[in-house]
Amino acid sequence: MSDHSPLALAQALIRCPSVTPEEGGALAFLADRLAQAGFSVERPVFSDVGTPDIQNLYARIGTGHPVLVFAGHTDVVPPGEEAAWTQGPFSGAVADGFLYGRGAVDMKGGIACMLAATLDFLERRGPDFGGSIAFLITGDEEGPAVNGTVKLLQWAKDRGERFDHCLLGEPTNPDTLGEMIKIGRRGSLTGRITVHGRQGHVAYPHRAENPIPGLLRLASALIAEPLDGGTAHFDASNLEFTTIDVGNPATNVIPASAKAVFNVRFNDDWTAETLGAEIQKRLAAAAGNAVRFSLDLQPSNSPAFLTQPDAFVDLVAEAIQAETGRLPALSTTGGTSDARFIKDACPVIEFGLVGRTMHETDERVAVADLDRLTAIYGRVLERYFSS
Repeated sequence: MSDHSPLALAQALIRCPSVTPEEGGALAFLADRLAQAGFSVERPVFSDVGTPDIQNLYARIGTGHPVLVFAGHTDVVPPGEEAAWTQGPFSGAVADGFLYGRGAVDMKGGIACMLAATLDFLERRGPDFGGSIAFLITGDEEGPAVNGTVKLLQWAKDRGERFDHCLLGEPTNPDTLGEMIKIGRRGSLTGRITVHGRQGHVAYPHRAENPIPGLLRLASALIAEPLDGGTAHFDASNLEFTTIDVGNPATNVIPASAKAVFNVRFNDDWTAETLGAEIQKRLAAAAGNAVRFSLDLQPSNSPAFLTQPDAFVDLVAEAIQAETGRLPALSTTGGTSDARFIKDACPVIEFGLVGRTMHETDERVAVADLDRLTAIYGRVLERYFSS
């Protein structure tokens, strides 16, 4: 097995216990392999109040344009109960054609494929391939996402770095490699509603003010009518209540307040500001003079965004179809990713492995998919720099 086969590289990365915020040796491994290939490599560390220091990696080979960025993260979520795994979560073991380990699909496997494809490309083409390749890798995607990609991008911008396109290797395929490219993401907004009442004895309700009926009234008002009907590339926005809490241990006491938390995944019809105004409007109309409430909208760094389908999207889709025989769907589904930060620096799309087992016990990837994804990334490199 080549020492830069995607399997060997993925195994080496999985064996680094880089549970957020620990670097675990993963970025050091990448830095060493990229430096050996001729990349200029830097490892900036970013800090912020109340958050852990985070190590990041930026590497580049070439000085000209176009600049293609491979982006991703080496941090992983905790493995949970390790005894429940059939293979050790940091063993990088292969069984029945699958590579097991935390991060196998999310997303050390994808990074391994990017690295393998790049090393193969440079061996074929040499350093004068007509542009630049950069790696933008963080250790803070699964954590607060404060000291990672957003600061790494600003750091690169302050140094004069400019990018033309970015391919983020998140696991975008639901079931089969080649199904789906992400060309955008929905935004996310969280809100907390508190309805204020007056505590009292349940036998004397006229002396109290029960906040629970008021909270149910407000919650019903928020979900009674759809926020929108969807847009050209996005499904309809959806608002989901995630908790309703009173915190009342007694059965004979009317509580003083009742609280609820909701989250909205919204499309490009909205910004966090316009959506917040619409929610406030609906709540005020439902409350009238009968319900006393307060609304706390949490700060959002997750806007809805779209990378318009263009020649770069077509190039990646054609590379996928050439290797898998599938023309991928262009999707904006799923949760948030670091693409929401990268889109301010250059057009970004996401394509990686099959994500079915991400964050699960026995997270795993088919070894054959590692080879196929490496071949896809290799085709992207060849076509991107063919002119």
